[in-house]
Amino acid sequence: MSERRACAALGQHRSTQRKAPQGRDDEDRLTADMIALARQYGRYGYRKIAELLRRAGWLVNDKRVERIWRREGLKVPGKQPKRGRLWLNDGSCVRLRAERRDHVWAYDFVEDRTHDGRKYRMLNIVDEFTHECLAIRIARRLKAVDVIDVLSDLFILRGVPGHIRSDNGPEFVAKAVRHWIAAVGAQTAYIEPGSPWENGYIESFNARLRDELLNGEIFYSLREAQIVIESWRRHFNAVRPHASLGYRAPAPEVFVPAMRAWAAAHPSPATPPTPALPSPPQIN
Repeated sequence: MSERRACAALGQHRSTQRKAPQGRDDEDRLTADMIALARQYGRYGYRKIAELLRRAGWLVNDKRVERIWRREGLKVPGKQPKRGRLWLNDGSCVRLRAERRDHVWAYDFVEDRTHDGRKYRMLNIVDEFTHECLAIRIARRLKAVDVIDVLSDLFILRGVPGHIRSDNGPEFVAKAVRHWIAAVGAQTAYIEPGSPWENGYIESFNARLRDELLNGEIFYSLREAQIVIESWRRHFNAVRPHASLGYRAPAPEVFVPAMRAWAAAHPSPATPPTPALPSPPQIN
């Protein structure tokens, strides 16, 4: 007789005839780590949390993390309230795709306000191939000379890119900027006016910056904004999982053990050759 028919005859629910799941021994510790990560990274979904758990040493898949995520009622809120800190030409990304590192850079401006209502601007620069944020310059006012200043520092560190993509803002189409970029050997790629989707990489980065940081922070001074945003940029490059990169970071940090680094910097001297001993005299 089948289980279904026997339970129907006895008037019992079928679940009473099965072994109750006990769960794993590490379920509580995994749940606690998930909740801690969800509190720290409130704008991350369960897939990014699962990747961070695996980096911390957990052997878990996305399905198990999703099950605990739903059981604990965790979710990414649609909108988060701001909180204060406790301490003070052919520019389309479809027509011109990045083929290698430093092939196409994109940059754009983002505006926000400090607690006193004063505006400040951010100049964001992104490598479209690696998705790495190269720089965020923050100031009350940013002009064409500031764009040249930031780019010159990056050119010294990383070399001159093939193309630099931007919209048609006055800071980007200024003669000084265009002539300077052409003089160093790069090419400008301007998108069509009123078509921000043609600069999709930097627009996506701006959205992540606003969603994960700016919408949840109250900055009481420009200096505080500079420190916190720079810290977030380093986290974005070295730690944050990116779904488009297979949940890897664009530029993860590499740690070299101290003794190995010291041995590489101080190679041991070569052992001098042992002098040959003279042969004994022969007696006739």
